[in-house]
Amino acid sequence: MIDYSVYLTGNPMDEEAPEKAYARAQMKESMTFDKFVKHIADHNGVFSRGTVQGVVLDMCECLVEMLLNGNKVQLGALGDFWISLSSKAADSLADFTAANITGINVIFTPGSDFADLVSRAQFNPVASRVAQAATLKAEKAGEATVDLEAAKRKPAASEPGV
Repeated sequence: MIDYSVYLTGNPMDEEAPEKAYARAQMKESMTFDKFVKHIADHNGVFSRGTVQGVVLDMCECLVEMLLNGNKVQLGALGDFWISLSSKAADSLADFTAANITGINVIFTPGSDFADLVSRAQFNPVASRVAQAATLKAEKAGEATVDLEAAKRKPAASEPGV
């Protein structure tokens, strides 16, 4: 089940356009690597957590190696990985050197297991994180009401993307 809240935002290309409502997924938890490995091992009782962890870590190491060799890596139903580069401009082709390259970006294109996720998902509307935090704060303070407009004007620093 995917929890989501709804927020209003304007069009950055047309500041005169009215704000419109959009959905934002609310993450339930940030799953650690160890917890994810345990989850995989629990699904496939034949392989221990150590075996699953080793395979995944080796896959990541090899994936990095292949990307740094300039390869695109196709992992079937998982998807494809390859790189793109970020760079500073040079005045001419002759002036451009590897020193102009400022970053390597890993690009991921989902595979068939990720196709049409929206038809397989269930959605659950929830209050925004700002509203949840304001409600909890008011409840702890013994207050009977919450000023949502005030809470929305100053998002909590610990809540990125509220």
